[in-house]
Amino acid sequence: MPLPPLTIPGLQSAATAFAAIESQFSEPLLFGVTDGKAVGTYLELKFRKYLQTSFSFEQGNAAKGTDFPSLGVDVKTTSVRQPQSSCPFKSTRQKIYGLGYSLLVFVYEKSDDHAAKTGRLNILHVIYVLAEYTADFQTTTGIREILARQGNADDLIAFMTDRHLPVDDIEVNALAEEILANPPPQGYLTISNALQWRLQYARVIEKAGSIEGILRLR
Repeated sequence: MPLPPLTIPGLQSAATAFAAIESQFSEPLLFGVTDGKAVGTYLELKFRKYLQTSFSFEQGNAAKGTDFPSLGVDVKTTSVRQPQSSCPFKSTRQKIYGLGYSLLVFVYEKSDDHAAKTGRLNILHVIYVLAEYTADFQTTTGIREILARQGNADDLIAFMTDRHLPVDDIEVNALAEEILANPPPQGYLTISNALQWRLQYARVIEKAGSIEGILRLR
């Protein structure tokens, strides 16, 4: 019997079930590990293997940019102590209009059992952020306030310049015209300026379940 194709509801349900299972699992390979990237790689690989027992899906990779390209979803794993991760930079538009894909975020608290020499990831939150809400909070807030005050292209250009967005003169003018024609939704991530975006999740953890488009799965 072929496995059914993975869907977004299936992904969300599986993430909730996986988090409950993983939170009870003691793993010797994680004992003493403090590198967040190593923990994230472990958890995301294990989640992928968990999904493969129930669903068929296209394998994502760095070239495709997301873990589940057919669904337009990327998985992020982060410690509750400093809930953030890196993200490939494509264009400045991502900070204004969102990353271009949805996020499934596992937020864990790690503990070690020194007697058993095992580590455990208690997954405190599983949050699903729709693509439309993945822009930068402060940038979209400022833009939307300018538009609400009848601001024009010059106001938008000044705002984006003051925020040191990584754009040249041609791009910032084009963005200003696009914003006037197509105002962005309110974003809820914090995205730092860099050639590799740094995403911070404290706000989506706080808002999950109370904002349409930011779902608290656990």
